[in-house]
Amino acid sequence: MPSDTQRAKELYEAVNQLIRVHQFRDRDYICCHDVSVAQCYALETLVKRGPLRLQALADEMYLDKSTASRVVDSLLRKKFVLKTPDPSDQRAVQLSLTPEGEALYQTIHQDLVSEEALMIKDVPPEIVDGALTLIRQLTQAARNRLGP
Repeated sequence: MPSDTQRAKELYEAVNQLIRVHQFRDRDYICCHDVSVAQCYALETLVKRGPLRLQALADEMYLDKSTASRVVDSLLRKKFVLKTPDPSDQRAVQLSLTPEGEALYQTIHQDLVSEEALMIKDVPPEIVDGALTLIRQLTQAARNRLGP
């Protein structure tokens, strides 16, 4: 029976390979829409969380504020994101999606979900469900280690 250390090594390798494959796959699907993976993650965050200030977006993406600012600036130039006064503080601005930004995200998202469906089509549902549970638990554990 493998030790906890051996399981941890195998888990690291399996997750690392999955992330690499997904990053390259995502890049190929996303970049054909003239946005980077980081820009797509920003769109996704705004879809899921709604309008956010730049610092909140940076925090959600695990980026520093200056990097998030560069990502947002490119989305502003492409007219996928808007800056509007924050209703809770008129001195601040919040970021939100334009209809074009929302539509672009939905197109990319559908492409990626279709790809996932192909990947799991021959996997028994109970295996997929177990994998989902494990991935969600690992994600939460990683978030907990990163802090608030």
